[in-house]
Amino acid sequence: MRAYVDVWNAKIPEVVSESVSVYNPTAPGGEVHGRDGLEVFMRGVVAGFLDFHVAVHDVVSNDDLVMYDATLTMTHEGEFDGIPPTGREVEVPEMAKYHVADDKVREYRVCFDQQAVFEQLGLTDE
Repeated sequence: MRAYVDVWNAKIPEVVSESVSVYNPTAPGGEVHGRDGLEVFMRGVVAGFLDFHVAVHDVVSNDDLVMYDATLTMTHEGEFDGIPPTGREVEVPEMAKYHVADDKVREYRVCFDQQAVFEQLGLTDE
């Protein structure tokens, strides 16, 4: 589990299956499939938020299921999804669940308040 979080916090090691499915509200259409698709998506996120960081607080696991609660922090310093950099910082709570098989992440689902992210970036009307 920590290795997958490190994927977001540092580099993209091969800790996911070739056919991984990722469900993330900021992904195109809300989901990404395959290791290559995940890598492209993650590089886009990190290009827009150079200091992207996931701080894990609690972890619960059972056989092939892992869940964690964390805080996501980042600063919008580059273009992301066509949105020019705002220079604003974001901090939101995050919950995630993923399934692991053969020491590789097979499915990953993350939940956070995307509206709160938009508000902190100044992208919503008062």
